[in-house]
Amino acid sequence: MNCLVFDRGKGLINQMKSFTALILLGLVFSLLSSNFLTANNLVTVVQQSSYIAILAYAETMVIITGGIDLSLGSILAVSGVAVGKLILAGVPVWAAVLGGLFTGALCGMVNGFVVAKMKLVPFIATLGMQNIARGIAYVLTNSLPVSGLSEDLYFIGGGSVGIIPVPVILMLVLAVVFAFLLNKCAFGRRVYSIGSSREAARLSGIDVGKTEMLVFILGGLLAGLVGVILTSRVLSSQPNAGIGYESDAIAAAIIGGTSPSGGSGTILGTVIGALTIAVLKNGLNLLKVNPFWQQIAIGVVIIAAVFIDRLRKNKK
Repeated sequence: MNCLVFDRGKGLINQMKSFTALILLGLVFSLLSSNFLTANNLVTVVQQSSYIAILAYAETMVIITGGIDLSLGSILAVSGVAVGKLILAGVPVWAAVLGGLFTGALCGMVNGFVVAKMKLVPFIATLGMQNIARGIAYVLTNSLPVSGLSEDLYFIGGGSVGIIPVPVILMLVLAVVFAFLLNKCAFGRRVYSIGSSREAARLSGIDVGKTEMLVFILGGLLAGLVGVILTSRVLSSQPNAGIGYESDAIAAAIIGGTSPSGGSGTILGTVIGALTIAVLKNGLNLLKVNPFWQQIAIGVVIIAAVFIDRLRKNKK
């Protein structure tokens, strides 16, 4: 818990500001809709936030290094398709899940290679992977869902331990793991150093390329995990799954205090950001707001969060 609270970056004050904003948003929706504070709806909100949060952990690491990853939603989709195709081919469920995770990690490794070795900026590299991974998902499925999957897969995305859904447990466990990696390990120090000053990090002996490669591999692995979760929840692989999820992940990271210019960010802040996005979407759904307006609202929130971050930097 210590590593979650005293994570690197802006620190506890900004985390408390983000949490206060989340509480206020929840209060607004509870006043506007009597269904918001019901137990079933709150469980739905937390479960929806788990998908965003896991992807946002990946985005947080990339943004801290000064980059961005636009391919997470597409990697999610192709990883889910890999799971479905492997199961239909007669591969055991556990091996198919590993295959999905491997697919995500492989896509992340390609991203890392293009950024670290070919020296392309992350925006362009991951934009290319966004199209490649999505295209592969469509080609493998002929744009059709992969259905008829084994019910043994269901537990990962649809099961629960007691009253806690498995995806929420995964979200919390991974939060502790990645907070520890960023706050207590040499890997985390390298990630923050690269984001603060790439040249200074290189001069201090940090292998910038190797660190970036590892960041993207971990990001792909997390996207693969979300692909597995979503596939298992509906027992179907959807080639169009995850469209727009990278935007939600970026928004969660930035709302949670991760600086778009790199060098700072926290996992706890990202969890709060993911909950904020989930609450915003859920509340607007309960109010029957058009989904297109919801996208506009999230876009406005992203711009506001970046603007606030810029104001903080200018004050310094």
